[in-house]
Amino acid sequence: MRVLTYVLLASLLASAATAVVRSGLPPDSTVPSTATDPAPLGQGPPVERPQQEQAAAVRSYPRLPSDPAAIAAQLVSVEEALRSDSTDAAQLPELGHRQQVIYRRLSEDQALANQVRVYLSARWQTVLDLHVAARREFLAMHRGERRSAVVPAWRIIPPEAADQLLRYYREAAAATGIPWEVLAAVNLVETGMGRIDGVSVADARGPMQFLPSTWAEPGIGKGNIRDPQDAIHAAARYLVRRGGLRDIRRGLWGYNNSNHYVNAVLLYAQLLREDPAAFTGLYHWEIHYASSVGDLWLPVGYDQPRPLPVGQYLRRFPASAPPEG
Repeated sequence: MRVLTYVLLASLLASAATAVVRSGLPPDSTVPSTATDPAPLGQGPPVERPQQEQAAAVRSYPRLPSDPAAIAAQLVSVEEALRSDSTDAAQLPELGHRQQVIYRRLSEDQALANQVRVYLSARWQTVLDLHVAARREFLAMHRGERRSAVVPAWRIIPPEAADQLLRYYREAAAATGIPWEVLAAVNLVETGMGRIDGVSVADARGPMQFLPSTWAEPGIGKGNIRDPQDAIHAAARYLVRRGGLRDIRRGLWGYNNSNHYVNAVLLYAQLLREDPAAFTGLYHWEIHYASSVGDLWLPVGYDQPRPLPVGQYLRRFPASAPPEG
C-alpha cells in the first residue's frame, strides 16, 4: 500500500489535501496529484447539496486575532474547553475547527508561531510544538507545487461517532499490536477520520484508502472496504505485514513512501499517546483544501461531482473562503 494523503492536516483531515490518496502500489508507481486531477465521487449514501448551505448558515470560517498574545489566549481557551467534561457537546465542532485553523495558520508562519509560543505555559507549548511540527511535515511534502485552481470532486460526509472510532482503533491495536494512536493518526490524515468520501484516481477507497487489489490480499481486507471498523482493522494488519511491529516507521513507509508522511503520522500519534484527550480536537477537525486562493473550508455537505474552478465555486459558497486578513 502506497498512499499520498487526501488530507494534509486534519484534519485530517486531517488534514485537507492537495494530493491524491494512493494505496497498494509498488514503490516505483506514480499517480497524478489531485491538485490538478481530483478524484471522482465514491458510491456512498447521497448527501444533499443544501446541506452545505445549511452548514455555512449555522457556522462560519473561524477568524483569528492578529495579536500573538490574543491568539495564544484563544488557543489556551479552546484547548481547555476541548478537554473539559463541562463543555456542551454542541460546541465541540466549532472549538475543534477553531483549534485546527489556529494550528494551520501558525504552521505557515514560523515567526508568528514563535511569538505565540512565548505566551503559552510549558504544557501548551508542547502541544503546539507537536501540532505545528506535524503540519509542517505535510507542507514539506508539497513544497514548490502549484496550488490547485479547482476544487476537488469529493463529497464530505459526517464521520463515524468518536466513541465508535476509538473502539475500532483499540480493538485493532489489541488484535495486532499496532498502537491505536498510529491508526487514529493514519485515519486522520487519509480522510479526516472518514469525512472525505471518494475514490482516488488510483482507485483507492474507504476511510483508510485501500486499493481493492490490496484489500483482496490474503489476510488484509475482511468485510467492507468502506466500513470504518473493517478498514481500520485491515490497516492494522497491513502495517504488521509491512514490518510495523518491528519498526513502525518501516510499516508507515509501506503505507506512503515519504519520510515527511511518516514523521507527521508519528507526531500526531505522539500527541495522542502523551495526551489522549487531544483526540476530541482532532476528531472535530474539518476538511480544508489548499487552493490557489487560500485554505478553503469544505464543510460536511460539500458534494462536488466534478472538478470546478475555485472562483466559480466560491461565488456559490463564499463561506468556504478564508477570512481576509
